[in-house]
Amino acid sequence: MTRRFPAGAWLAAAVAPAAGLAHALSIAAPWNGQPQWWLQLAALAVLVRLVDGAPGVRAAALRGFLFACAWLAGVVWWLFISMHVYGGLPAALALLAVAVLAALLALYYAAAAAVVRACDPRHTLGRALLWAAAWTLAELGRGLWFTGFPWGAAGYAHVDGPLAAFAPWVGVYGIGALAAFAAALAASCTAAVPARGGARAAGALLAVAALSALLHWRAPARDAIAEPLRVSLLQGNIPQDVKFEPGEGIELSLRWYGQQLQQAATPLVVAPETALPLLPEQLPIGYWQALQARFAAGGQAALVGMPLGDMTHGYINAAVGLVPGRVAYYEYAKHHLVPFGEFVPPLFRWFTEMMDIPLGDFRRGGVGQASLALGAQRLAPNICYEDLFGEELAARFVDPARAPTVFVNMSNIAWFGDSIAIDQHLAISRMRALEFRRPMLRATNTGATAIIDAQGRVTHALPRLTRGVLTGEVQGHTGITPYAWWAGRLGLAPLWGPALAVVALAWRRRRRP
Repeated sequence: MTRRFPAGAWLAAAVAPAAGLAHALSIAAPWNGQPQWWLQLAALAVLVRLVDGAPGVRAAALRGFLFACAWLAGVVWWLFISMHVYGGLPAALALLAVAVLAALLALYYAAAAAVVRACDPRHTLGRALLWAAAWTLAELGRGLWFTGFPWGAAGYAHVDGPLAAFAPWVGVYGIGALAAFAAALAASCTAAVPARGGARAAGALLAVAALSALLHWRAPARDAIAEPLRVSLLQGNIPQDVKFEPGEGIELSLRWYGQQLQQAATPLVVAPETALPLLPEQLPIGYWQALQARFAAGGQAALVGMPLGDMTHGYINAAVGLVPGRVAYYEYAKHHLVPFGEFVPPLFRWFTEMMDIPLGDFRRGGVGQASLALGAQRLAPNICYEDLFGEELAARFVDPARAPTVFVNMSNIAWFGDSIAIDQHLAISRMRALEFRRPMLRATNTGATAIIDAQGRVTHALPRLTRGVLTGEVQGHTGITPYAWWAGRLGLAPLWGPALAVVALAWRRRRRP
């Protein structure tokens, strides 16, 4: 006898990925590039209803998996551009690679959905707490294990929402936990639950909103450094397909960035990641020496992205600081390297050899490297997607006397074309500004080159895919937020611990068939 698939299961199999795609759009909407916090809550509430209504643990896991697959593929689809357009990988294989990555990462969320359905708490608040805990564990696992890839974490949808007030207290993962808690309560309010349970859920949602207002972090006025810093941020818009090619691409980079560095009139000028795509000794004769002499003799400083190193000691993806009064330069070595781009994971050499991409086996820099001192400011560079890992940036805040006053992100997102990746990365930088109450300067090759203030607001920005110089002022800040304090000392353990405890308690009290 043939077993028929229930009509409700077919509907759930269609609704789950649709909700997942909506969740992807919430991180940065294609119609305006902005996060949509309400859409994130609505999409996750749909998943809660689907999992709670699943006939068993396997069905719940499948629904969680389908939701997460669609969400994650919808968030990182632009990896296809780097692999196919610039890497020469056949389109079918590039699509398959994105799908496999999304499916592997979706397993975390399938496990979270399975745990919630297996424990099946009776009480509305208990179920919401379990959802928050299981969701947080899935997000933490994705963000930390196997080098970590937390791009598009749910909390980034809330950069402009009510939950943004929690950023300096609990960080992006804590916001994600609160969002999961709120979504589970909202799902309970719309479900066929007893009136008392719905009232409790509604009351808890109001309590979360009230707490958000009460916890709004206001840095003391004394934390703002009195004199703003004028900066010039360079956006070369060098086409990615020629950027590392001898001749047109390299010559264009050296000529344009060299001119802007020599002509800059502000106290600080910043050029993006690999703006100078050659080692110092590979540059034309006198080029590097002229830049060093220009900044050593004046009253200005520069941060320039370029590779450093040699065959003996290895190579680094670096931010080089040229400062007044010194020919010797400041050096920041990128710590969190990109798999398949800056190092090849074990057993995957065969995959990278299928692509025509200039790969590097870079040496990893340390966590908590010193900032670049410039007057009263301490400038803390981070390169490319390093600003995705707030817990690593927090290591620089353990000693308040050495803590950064300004973050500087130097990126090249040209690998992903004119895609939503530019908007997503801007939201990530804004979240870091909120967590640490520090401004973020962003100098990029193609966008988003921007100045973000300590409240996470974009105050100046260049249009994407244009060549230009963004000039503006940034006001550095001192002081340590609660998140910076505990994340710098304990990492993400304060989130792991409570989440594991809630899941363990729910598992012990689970309803058995």
